[in-house]
Amino acid sequence: MAIQGDFRDHKQMLESLGVEAVEVRLPKHLEGLAGLIVPGGESTTIGMLAREYGLERAVRERIQEGSLAVWGTCAGAIWLAKEIPQYPDQPRLGNLNIVVQRNAYGRQVDSFEEDLQIKGLDKPFHAFFIRAPVILRVGEGVEVLAKHHDEIVLVQSGKLLAGTFHPELTLDSRIHQLFVQLASS
Repeated sequence: MAIQGDFRDHKQMLESLGVEAVEVRLPKHLEGLAGLIVPGGESTTIGMLAREYGLERAVRERIQEGSLAVWGTCAGAIWLAKEIPQYPDQPRLGNLNIVVQRNAYGRQVDSFEEDLQIKGLDKPFHAFFIRAPVILRVGEGVEVLAKHHDEIVLVQSGKLLAGTFHPELTLDSRIHQLFVQLASS
């Protein structure tokens, strides 16, 4: 989704894997796509623009049909979340049964890097947390794939994936590869 945030780095990562990446700004751009990455950025802005451009409804319909895998990173994870307690009226898709807390680690100056053990990966993944949210709780049908200490930072439910860090800022394409496999399943 290329309406706001760090979509260019995701696009470059996908292209390095030989995947054709399309910049999605309108519902018509979803035609023929198997997957959609919702990047980090500003979650309120992403939600407002997605609603205004008709993407919210179009993405929700494709998810309900089972024809679209969606991966939200950082702000994208917030957009997917069913609940955001501190901002209950924030525009969001709400299809993923998780509860998130925005900016859980603090402000921009509190950003950090950390190696994570991720289910399905053979070695740690070096993750960048930038004004990152935390997944406070997961609901039924949501699998936790990674934690930072005791805090949930990567989950999957069916064809939905959400992470609170920025894998597109690394040279490690393993999570992008996982998403490509999820989208093509």
